[in-house]
Order: sequence, then structure tokens, then C-alpha cells
Amino acid sequence: MDVQGFQRFYQEKFESIYHYVYSKVGNREVAEDLTSEIFLKVVNSLDQERGPQSVHKWLFLIARTTIADYWRAHYRLPKSSLDELLEAGWEGPAEEEPAAISDSPIDRVHRLLQALPEHYREVLTCRFLLNLSIKATALRMGVTVANVKVLQFRALKRAAELEQVVTEQQCGVL
Repeated sequence: MDVQGFQRFYQEKFESIYHYVYSKVGNREVAEDLTSEIFLKVVNSLDQERGPQSVHKWLFLIARTTIADYWRAHYRLPKSSLDELLEAGWEGPAEEEPAAISDSPIDRVHRLLQALPEHYREVLTCRFLLNLSIKATALRMGVTVANVKVLQFRALKRAAELEQVVTEQQCGVL
């Protein structure tokens, strides 16, 4: 593709790619950088043999891959070895935990599940205890896939809030 052809292509596709990227990252500067990166990848491998529909799909495939790479790098956690932690002063787990905190994880999970509303309890049970897919959970609960995703998010958020409250209460009692 010649320079003018690529400039036309860039002008036609820039806005849709930028808006797509922005919708996934939510930051103007990052969206601009990623959009530029996407078009740099495109310019290196664009050929004339692709049809307009094929080029459009291919461009969004590159965009999805670039966004995934961005999030993968953004959320990569620093790795620490046990030796580094010990050298930094970490003392390891306490020999004996207080009785109120040392109950088994299974008991804690059961208490948290019982404290949740029924629909939250059901979605978490299906997804994590029965290991059902989102689609299978939706069929079992009689709701849409999107509804299962929302319910799961809210149930996990609520369970985390409850866990925090229980932990604070136990620490206050001790």
C-alpha cells in the first residue's frame, strides 16, 4: 500500500479504533498511545489482497490483542521470593493463631455464603463450588448470561465486604 493509500486508510479507521480502545481503557492518553501502537503494527503488515471487510476485522483483532497486552503488562505483579521476604524482615506465619481467627476456610466460606442473599449465594455456588460455566449458571438460574456476570460481580463484592466486617469484629474482640 502506498503512503497516500495508508493515509486514507488511517483517516477512515482512526476514529473507530480510538473510540474502541478508549472504551476498553478509559484513559485518553493511554487510548492515544495504544491507537498509535495499533496503526504501527498495521503499517508493517498491511497488504492489498485483503478485502475491506477483512481489513476491518483484522484491524480490530490487532486492537483487541494490543489492549490485552496492555492490561496483561499493567496488572503484572512483582514477584518476590521467600528469601527476599525473609531478608526484608517478614517473620512468616505466627506459630499459633487466635482461636477466633483460626477456624477453617471452609467454615468461613459457609458463614459468608449464609450471610449473602439467596441469589448471590446461588450464583457463587454454581460458579465456584460446582465449577459451572457462566452459560450453565444462567441456564440453571433461569437468567441471562449478562445477569449472571452482574450477579457474580456483586456477590463477590458483597462477600468481600462481609469478610472485612467479620475480620474487623474478630480483631476488635481479641
